[in-house]
Amino acid sequence: MDIGSPHVHSSWKPVLEPFSADIARILGSLQDSSIAPAQDRIFAALEVPLSEVRCVIIGQDPYPTAGNAHGLAFSIPDQVAKIPASLKNIFKELHSDLGLEIPQSGNLEKWRDQGVLLLNRILTTEVGRSNAHSNLGWQMITKGIAEAAANQNAVAILWGTEAQALAPVFRESITSVHPSPLSAYRGFFGSKPFSKVNEALIRIGREPIDWRL
Repeated sequence: MDIGSPHVHSSWKPVLEPFSADIARILGSLQDSSIAPAQDRIFAALEVPLSEVRCVIIGQDPYPTAGNAHGLAFSIPDQVAKIPASLKNIFKELHSDLGLEIPQSGNLEKWRDQGVLLLNRILTTEVGRSNAHSNLGWQMITKGIAEAAANQNAVAILWGTEAQALAPVFRESITSVHPSPLSAYRGFFGSKPFSKVNEALIRIGREPIDWRL
C-alpha cells in the first residue's frame, strides 16, 4: 500500500490496510491541490510505533498557514517562529499544570518520541483555508487509527466537541473545551491534562510521559 509517506512505522500498516482504497481515493483527489501538510507528511503522526503509544491528543485539522503544518496535531516545525494561539495556550497550561518552562519552539516531536500520538481528525486541508477537507472521508480513517491506539490502553486528551466525539473509543480520556482563544477560558485553563494523563498511565501500570520539550 503506497500512502506517499516514508514516516509510517510498519506496525501501523495492518491498521491502515482496510482503508487503503479510501486513502488512495483521497490522495488521488488532492493531486492538483495546494495542501497542508505536504503529501509526504500526511501520516507523520504514525512514525511512533503502535505498541509505544501511551497517549493520543486529537486535533481538528492541520494549520492552513503555509509552512506551519507538518503532520503532527498542534505542532509546527522548528523554523516557524510564530507559535499559533491554541498552542500558546497549551504551553501556558503545561506550565500551570506541571511547572515546566514555556517552550520557545512549537515543535512537539519530543512528545511524539515519548509515545504521544498527535492525531488530527482530518489529515489535510487546503493552504489558506481551515477545514477545507472535512468532507473527504478522513474521519473514518482517523477513527480507525484512534481505535488501534485505544486497544493499546492509550489514554486520550480530547479538547473540544470534535475530539470528544471519539470519547467512546477510549477506556480513559481527559476532556475539556478546546485551547483556542475562543474557548480556553471556559474550562481549558486549569484542566491539568498532562498530570491527569500521567496519573491514568500509572494507574494502569504504564510509564508516565516526560512532557518537557
